[in-house]
Amino acid sequence: MLVKGTNFQIQVWRALLALPWGGLSTYQDIAQRIGNPRAVRAVGSAIGANPVAYFIPCHRVIRASGDLGGYRWGLARKLTLLGWEATHLHGNDDPSTTD
Repeated sequence: MLVKGTNFQIQVWRALLALPWGGLSTYQDIAQRIGNPRAVRAVGSAIGANPVAYFIPCHRVIRASGDLGGYRWGLARKLTLLGWEATHLHGNDDPSTTD
């Protein structure tokens, strides 16, 4: 799969790919992970520009307050993805990689 973006977007998307299956993170945490802790708003924009929602798991990012925040494909879909992952957790296993 070819995904095009700016260098900053690619950094953010790689940080999203490193999030554990079923885990949650915040925009601030992603900014810190990429070494740019003051870029929280830019992180949000990069997450919103993600062209492949499920494969680059932007649904796993919420606000520091615990609110879901926005989602390019709608909050109902974000909730569905988060719920699906939560119900398919088996310890630390990612069910998408099991045989």
